[in-house]
Amino acid sequence: MSKPKFFTTTKKGENFELKADLNSEYREKRKETVKKVIANMTIGKDVSSLFADVVKNMQTDDLELKKLVYLYLINYAKSQPELVILAVNTFVKDTDDANPLIRALAIRTMGCLRVEKIIDYLLEPLKKGLKDDDPYVRKTAALCVAKLFDLNPTLAIENGLVTILQDMLADRNPMVIANAVAALSEISESAVHHDVFVVNNAILSKLLAALNECTEWGQICILEALSQYQPVDSREASEIVERVLARLQHVNSSLVLAAVKVLMVYMNYITSEETLKQVIKKLAPPLVTLLSAQPEIQYVALRNIRLILQKQPEILAHEMRVFFTKYNDPPYVKLEKLEVMVKLCNEKNLDQVISELREYAGEVDVDFVRKSVRAIGRCALKIDAGSERCVNVLLDLIKTKAPHVIQESIVVIKDIFRKYPNKYEGIIPALCENLEVLDEPDAKASLVWIVGEYAERIENAVELLEYFIESFRDESGTVQLQLLTSTVKLFLKKPNSSQELVQRILQSATQSCDNPDIRDRAYVYWRLLSSSPQAAKVVVLSEKPPIEADNNAVSESLLDELINNLATLASVYHKSPSLLGYTMAGIRTVRDTEDTTLEYGDEEGGALEVVQAVARAGGNIENLLDLDFGTPSAPAPSGSIGGGGSISSSSAIDDLLGLGPSDLSPSYGAPSVSTGFGSISSGTSPVAASPAGPPKTSYLMGSSSQGLEVMGTVAKRNGQISMDMTFSNRGAVSMSDFAIQFNVNTYGLVPATPLQVPSPLAPNQSANVSLPLGTGGGKQRMEPLNLLQVAIKNNLGVFYFQTLVPTHSLEGLSA
Repeated sequence: MSKPKFFTTTKKGENFELKADLNSEYREKRKETVKKVIANMTIGKDVSSLFADVVKNMQTDDLELKKLVYLYLINYAKSQPELVILAVNTFVKDTDDANPLIRALAIRTMGCLRVEKIIDYLLEPLKKGLKDDDPYVRKTAALCVAKLFDLNPTLAIENGLVTILQDMLADRNPMVIANAVAALSEISESAVHHDVFVVNNAILSKLLAALNECTEWGQICILEALSQYQPVDSREASEIVERVLARLQHVNSSLVLAAVKVLMVYMNYITSEETLKQVIKKLAPPLVTLLSAQPEIQYVALRNIRLILQKQPEILAHEMRVFFTKYNDPPYVKLEKLEVMVKLCNEKNLDQVISELREYAGEVDVDFVRKSVRAIGRCALKIDAGSERCVNVLLDLIKTKAPHVIQESIVVIKDIFRKYPNKYEGIIPALCENLEVLDEPDAKASLVWIVGEYAERIENAVELLEYFIESFRDESGTVQLQLLTSTVKLFLKKPNSSQELVQRILQSATQSCDNPDIRDRAYVYWRLLSSSPQAAKVVVLSEKPPIEADNNAVSESLLDELINNLATLASVYHKSPSLLGYTMAGIRTVRDTEDTTLEYGDEEGGALEVVQAVARAGGNIENLLDLDFGTPSAPAPSGSIGGGGSISSSSAIDDLLGLGPSDLSPSYGAPSVSTGFGSISSGTSPVAASPAGPPKTSYLMGSSSQGLEVMGTVAKRNGQISMDMTFSNRGAVSMSDFAIQFNVNTYGLVPATPLQVPSPLAPNQSANVSLPLGTGGGKQRMEPLNLLQVAIKNNLGVFYFQTLVPTHSLEGLSA
């Protein structure tokens, strides 16, 4: 008896049938079969085994079939590079075809194959295509040069393709010019030398002439190029603006934003007030029109509008109603409209804005309601004359008894108290009535801050703080820190009634709290109160720094950069283009990964652009952004404070805090602040600095820098700023050839001497280095001001980090 054959079949499979049909003698059948192959390829099926059979069908007069075969080739060329050579002769033959569509199709496909073996065969057809009589072939060949340059830059330059491309900027066809601009812009981004495409007067006239005649996407490429041109004078800038203004009426949103970018850039060069007013007047309608497009386009437009308004707030000064939210707006559009409303808010339209925001506070979307309440507070901070109106609206919202509205209102009222001290304290009782509703850390911390700040005016301040202290151990770190500070404020203002309370919270914070920040803060307050209550008053009750009205505004230096990159990802994310990749006016990426030499003494400042170097090393910018700038927390003192009193002894606490009201009276001999801090930095205080200098922080971790570990700090000794670093080799290979370079920074800090690290630095060996710093480097405002970006090179590569220079080390330096 024979065994059943479950796994045998007479069917050959689908690919076998397709293979047979691809070799059919009937052209229509072959065409239909190629369509089936493309369909299978589209849905993810592997049809690479049919490569040779599909390629056979290239030699046909049927343009549709030829396109299908070319599409298949582009998809599978990388996986079958050897078989691509089979198609070369057909490609070369097609580039000489009488039909310009076939000539262009062949050149485009050869450029898209991305196989190095075919490059040599592409050169001659491409040269012919660049000088073809038909403009369609020329414009296709122009883009192909950029693709070839990406594969082999040296070959493209040596064979004069880039030079031919530059000559094509004078072509008689506007679409050829537009494609040449697009190709040259892309080549310029990736070229080692960035003078591949520089717009001068001769090129400018050609671009402006082509602007009116090419397609909308060609116009976008030309506008991008115009945005990088620097006009000779105000007259030239005005003439270019006149030519660009017509683009604002186009239906294409991308083209409108590209035109807006050019106008925003050129407004910096125009000196005529009348011309500026005319441009500002014409900018408003197209921006408003963008808000009637799809939600995604609205969002991009709103993100760009925020930047435009920060630069030129008068552009949309009379268009407030356009930014009122609609019931069917997506949440992300609503939130952006809120931001724009706050930016446009002024004394004239304040009532209109506040009424609208109050309506939003009654909606269902909790996140949107919170942002609306916060927007009311921001309007109060921005417009002094309207602050009372905003506070009254916030009080009305608190009466709604909605928990999330109450808590957000308390948070923004805290900021209003900081901006307008001693003005609205009468509303504090209304805030305290909602004590039991609070369950969010920010709201609790805000109310605790208010109680501590105005403790002398709140009769039951002790009871209010006691309510929170009962659950001190269960609160978040933010609330615990604020409770600690507010209780000390209360003690300094009402010592008679709060001595027991401050003893209890200090004991709880130092003995049973695991958070080192809170524990260290408690020790600092303890020392201050025990040594000098007057010094404690100076420190704890000091004047608060002014609060900013608009925390969401980007810095001036970043704003200028983003204006030059409107309508790109940078303007949507509000991040520097160097952190996001390639942009027309952004980072110029250098592809030569071997050129990592760091030079000293460059007359231009010699600054190695850190971001540019990161792109050179592979674009791993995340390491620059994820560094922890904080200093490692000092260990908590164990068992003694100051003169050696045990912290576990309640009697010692009584001794330390046994301060009667007379101790806080004006007759007390008030020592200087430095005297008050003298005892803090003695003994085992957690805030004491090492005698050798400030503690070092981690600059580089061995795990992410091929074993190189760097700890360091910046210190100032005898007027000389120096960077003290410890280099450790945690790898298995010796290190040598160390060099260092700083990016341009606020104070122009640069190494005064070359980096001297003992070489070779053997595995598991460490070396201490003190690098003197000078201030003769290039200056550029950083955010924050004390940010320093550094590149360190050795025989293993180049590594990047950034750190915050201690502000006391920068005293006396000009920014």
